[in-house]
Order: sequence, then C-alpha cells, then structure tokens
Amino acid sequence: MKNRVEELRKEQGVSQYEFAKAIRVSRQTVSSIETGKYNPSLELAFAISDYFGISIEEIFIYERSDVNEKT
Repeated sequence: MKNRVEELRKEQGVSQYEFAKAIRVSRQTVSSIETGKYNPSLELAFAISDYFGISIEEIFIYERSDVNEKT
C-alpha cells in the first residue's frame, strides 16, 4: 500500500518527531509508515486522516494485486 504521509507532513512543515507526538506513536513508526515498511492500523489511519483533515483514501492508496482476481 502506498501513502502520501511524508508528502503531506513535509507540506505542513512538520518534523517526524512532531507528527509522531501529535498522533501518539514513535518517530520510528512514522518513518516506517512513510517508507511503506508498516501499514497502520485502522485506528491510526483515522488519526492520521484527522491530523491532515482529509480522508483516508486521499492519504493511503490501495493497489489491488492480481492474486485475488478470477481467471
């Protein structure tokens, strides 16, 4: 899953530390989300969405894989 967290955070001029504090996670968690190594829980995704004031769908981009498609 791709996301725009880093882009949005930088647009607001907020450091990873400040953002992490605001959404109540570690800076390392923010870094992992931004690099795609960690997908946040639904609760955390809502916290991120609330922070930026936009919908989850505008932040997190779900890309379907061909594995689940019928042939």
